[in-house]
Amino acid sequence: MKKSKKRITRFLAAAGLALFLIVAGNGALSGQSLDFPAKNWGVSFGNSKEFSGLRFNFRDSRVQRISGINVTFWQPRKDNTEAIVRGLSLGVIPGGGYLSGIQIGLLGVASDKNLAGISIGGLGVGSGGDVIGINIGGLGAGAGETMSGLNLGGLGMGAGKNLVGINIGGLGAGAGENMTGLNIGGLGVGSGEDLIGINIGGIGAGAGRNMKGLNIGGIGAGAGEDVQGITIGGIAAGAGENMTGLNIGGVAVGAGNRLVGVNVGGIAVGGKEVQGLNVAGIAVGGEVLKGIHLSSGTVLVTKNGRMVGFAASPFNYIRGNQTGLSIGIVNYAWSLRGVQLGLVNIVRDNPKGLKVLPVFNAGF
Repeated sequence: MKKSKKRITRFLAAAGLALFLIVAGNGALSGQSLDFPAKNWGVSFGNSKEFSGLRFNFRDSRVQRISGINVTFWQPRKDNTEAIVRGLSLGVIPGGGYLSGIQIGLLGVASDKNLAGISIGGLGVGSGGDVIGINIGGLGAGAGETMSGLNLGGLGMGAGKNLVGINIGGLGAGAGENMTGLNIGGLGVGSGEDLIGINIGGIGAGAGRNMKGLNIGGIGAGAGEDVQGITIGGIAAGAGENMTGLNIGGVAVGAGNRLVGVNVGGIAVGGKEVQGLNVAGIAVGGEVLKGIHLSSGTVLVTKNGRMVGFAASPFNYIRGNQTGLSIGIVNYAWSLRGVQLGLVNIVRDNPKGLKVLPVFNAGF
């Protein structure tokens, strides 16, 4: 009797599996499904178009709306781009037009329009539109438009428009437009427009327009326009326009226009206008220098410029007006409203006999 019962059980299990495979496989092609206790709710085997409950199908095609648990064994067909799937989606590559809830794919998770909730893909997670929630891809995670939430990609992650939240890519993280939040890339972090928040790139961190927050690049950190906050570059930190805050470059710190704050460069610090505390291994330079300027090489003001404040270096070379105090071995200025202290002190516009003096020179 026991053996007979086991045989019957095995037969029923095999028959059930065969029936499921036949219905599910045929359903993906013909739109047929086996549903009980009702056509639109309960348990479904096959390509049911509108269903709530527990649903099994080989491959979705022209699905309209599914709510509940949707288990599929292959990625949807190309005609499934408008499908709305809500709840728990499981399979090799769960997909559809609009996915929300929990999506887990052995290879990946993909939506044609929007993806929301918790999405985990063995290789990747992505959407042609927006991705919202917790998104984890073994290799990568991406969105054609905006990606927001906690986003993790083994190699990288990116969004065609905006990337918002906690974004971590093993190699890199990037967005075509704006990137906001905690952004970390093993090699780099970058955005086509603004990069805002805590931005860390193993090699570099950069923005096509503005960068704000804590910005760290193993080699460099910079933006095409303005940079604000704490910016650290292993070799260089820079901005195409204005740079404000604490700025540190292993070799150099520079801005195309105004550099304001505490600026430290291993070799050089420079900009059209440099303000604040500026420290460089070889040179601090600009058209206008305001504040405290320290260098082991030179403090340099370009032709017709001015230095306001305090400068200390072996050679303070002010090809313009100096207002304040300079201390060096050689101090040179075109005009002076203040004091020079050094071995040789030169003021080009001083009266004859006072142009070159040892120890001390002054102008008021």
